[in-house]
Amino acid sequence: MSIQFSKKLAAHETPIPGVVVYDLPVHGDNRGWFKENWQREKMVALGLPDFRPVQNNISFNEKTGTTRGIHAEPWDKFISVATGRIFGAWVDLREGPTFGAVFTAELDPSQAIFIPRGVGNAFQTLEDNTAYTYLVNDHWSADAQGQYTFLNLADESAAIQWPISLDQAELSDKDKAHPRLADVVPMPPKKILVVGADGQLGRALRRHYDGDPSVEFAGRSDFDITDAGTFLARSWKNYSTIINAAAYTAVDAAETPEGRIAAWANNVTAVALLARTAVEHDLTLVHVSSDYVFDGSRALHSEEEPFSPLGVYGQTKAAGDALVSVVPRHFIIRTSWVIGDGNNFVRTMASLAARGVEPSVVNDQVGRLTFTDDIAAGIRHLLAAGGYGTYNLTNDGEPQSWAQIASDVFQLSGASREAVTGVSTAEYFRGKQAAPRPLNSVLDLAKIKASGFVPRPAREVLEDYLSRQTTRA
Repeated sequence: MSIQFSKKLAAHETPIPGVVVYDLPVHGDNRGWFKENWQREKMVALGLPDFRPVQNNISFNEKTGTTRGIHAEPWDKFISVATGRIFGAWVDLREGPTFGAVFTAELDPSQAIFIPRGVGNAFQTLEDNTAYTYLVNDHWSADAQGQYTFLNLADESAAIQWPISLDQAELSDKDKAHPRLADVVPMPPKKILVVGADGQLGRALRRHYDGDPSVEFAGRSDFDITDAGTFLARSWKNYSTIINAAAYTAVDAAETPEGRIAAWANNVTAVALLARTAVEHDLTLVHVSSDYVFDGSRALHSEEEPFSPLGVYGQTKAAGDALVSVVPRHFIIRTSWVIGDGNNFVRTMASLAARGVEPSVVNDQVGRLTFTDDIAAGIRHLLAAGGYGTYNLTNDGEPQSWAQIASDVFQLSGASREAVTGVSTAEYFRGKQAAPRPLNSVLDLAKIKASGFVPRPAREVLEDYLSRQTTRA
């Protein structure tokens, strides 16, 4: 066997998305050779996914012509040759436009290849006593075999040019019996799990992902995020992402003894369980935050502003954000003044307008509305675009006070703007038990716009929202 020594560590893309061939530096002398087969820091810097291998497997093959595959497994693999030489063949068996794409190459100990979940792997030995090694990021189990996808080594559409013809090669009976490509059921992608799926945001996410079988929705009765046992009962290897659409949002009730307990249970303890699950299983965690993590003393709140919550609700949301921030793959979506299905400020004002009531509305709290359809669209965009971190996401347009928004609702509902009277926060809550509120909730949208997502103007969405409410009525 001739090995090319002293290659530089390098990556080479292939026609199959995510399949990458790596040149490995091999150092040799009269005693033999040495290589760093897997070096996380260098390889991640080169672009290899930090796929967190948990098991190392070796296939030893005594004879030239031993042929194994084509097996697509439900985990990622980093494959290399320990000794000998192979002809490798890889076929994309994942759902999607590249299903059936083929890549082949000869590998010796100076090369390795990364194979994502769902890509079929096969090899044929070109020398006696060849050892083929795998690093995988999930533990093998008998149950996992039911999630494999197989392709026949002789499939005509893949048309793999085996160096040693299959009728002369060593094959197992199982491999000979695998189906042709036309009969292969593609391996589906890992799922997205939406928890809190029966709330306002959850319903908006249901609309945005309608018909997508890779997204699973769980309401509180299906998945109680405050119960640690619920997390243990689920097989997380089948998921890539959790979207947390659940939260305790009763701002004033959170100041009561009972509300304080409920707020911390739902916004902190449950979020800690979500964060721990995401870290342990290498999941992406999407979490929705609030302007209440700030005291409202700045004219414009950026993602980097330090926490300064005024009340219990804001304190629990800030604590939840801190927990989520330790998850390597996370999105924190910070919103304000959320409007969706169910009871909310806009619906209340529209109802008052219809009944001829002339309300007093706070005029010294300033911000922007955030409609749940835009939050859902923003989440979907960020999951596709990448770029983990914290993003402010509200609707766009000139900031307004609650009283100005109420006047807009009255006008759009056919009532008079003058029916709304503006009052200060202090006057409105005089004599009432209420949580402190930030007076300025305007969030800087520059970062989310730079990602390629442009929130719609709040006024435009408000008009559409009210017209839809009228149509439903």
